[in-house]
Amino acid sequence: MRAIRCLTLLLALFTPVAFAEGLYQVEMILLQQNDVTPATSPRAPEDWRGAVPMLSEDALRPTRLEEVVTRLRATPSYTVLMHKAWEQQVGNEPARVALTEGDEQFGHFPIEGSIGLMQDRFVAVEANFWINRLDANGSLLQSEQFKQENRTVKHGQLTFLDGGHLALLLKVAPVGARKMPTLDPEMMGQ
Repeated sequence: MRAIRCLTLLLALFTPVAFAEGLYQVEMILLQQNDVTPATSPRAPEDWRGAVPMLSEDALRPTRLEEVVTRLRATPSYTVLMHKAWEQQVGNEPARVALTEGDEQFGHFPIEGSIGLMQDRFVAVEANFWINRLDANGSLLQSEQFKQENRTVKHGQLTFLDGGHLALLLKVAPVGARKMPTLDPEMMGQ
């Protein structure tokens, strides 16, 4: 009986490795922290996405973090800039997608950037976004860049990436993954 308990604990420890490659549900909230002074940054480059493919419309999914967004919008400390959810393949090589918000004007959007995900023990994330100010003619006047990396994003947990004035809330979970069972505290004591 003791061997079964030990085996259960070992399986619980190594379960994240079992999700090495596959389809993941990603949800992100890009926000502005109004209590923090904006940083000056260079303008977004003309080829801001490089060879990164745009997120396809058929990959978009309904958002699930509406309660979080509602709480953020209820305080003057935050401004929600972008809220999107999608599915994408994540494996041992970085998988990047480009995201935008607003109307395109001369190759730029009010919000543009990319996010890359790679599966290791945890999910590794590279996010690079520009918040652009465009004039009435569509010319790029000014940009603020958010660029962050995190190699310890846990499956199914909401993660905060702090970039000063700009920040990102991110949740990444394998599609169709079962919820991890909670261990009985009584079983842990034996």
